[in-house]
Amino acid sequence: MKSSMKIVGRLMFFVMMSFAVLSVACTAETGDQAGAENLIVYKSPTCGCCEKWIGHMESAGFNATVKELVDVTEVKNRFGIRPQHRSCHTAVSETGGFVFEGHIPASIVRRFLAAPPANAKGLIVPGMPVGSPGMESGNHRNPYDVLLLKADGNVEVYWHVDGNAGT
Repeated sequence: MKSSMKIVGRLMFFVMMSFAVLSVACTAETGDQAGAENLIVYKSPTCGCCEKWIGHMESAGFNATVKELVDVTEVKNRFGIRPQHRSCHTAVSETGGFVFEGHIPASIVRRFLAAPPANAKGLIVPGMPVGSPGMESGNHRNPYDVLLLKADGNVEVYWHVDGNAGT
């Protein structure tokens, strides 16, 4: 009787561990990892390139909550994004409150979040550069700058994306 109880106990332990491993694997596969950065993304309901950028971010492990607005101008004004620096969508990190305007590569957002510069408010990619995440066009990629938005509203180049070599 004791030996059959041991076998049943070991079998139950094995089954429980299998479920735990499977649960972790499924969570990692869907990108809903503990510690994943949550972004609130403000966009127009009809913008396809915004959807592609959101897909790029989610593929990189970010979680996105989409807020569709007919006019995103108020959001951009609220975060101090000047008209010459605007793009089609604005994302805000839930934990740090940082703003990410436009088609910024996920790798650069992750680098920024790992060590935000002093007095940083966020990052900006003005316009819609060809070849940036969400603006893919075959193999064609234009070089562009990712700007650092400072708390005082000024900007400076944070990262240069080479159109041929990527980030």
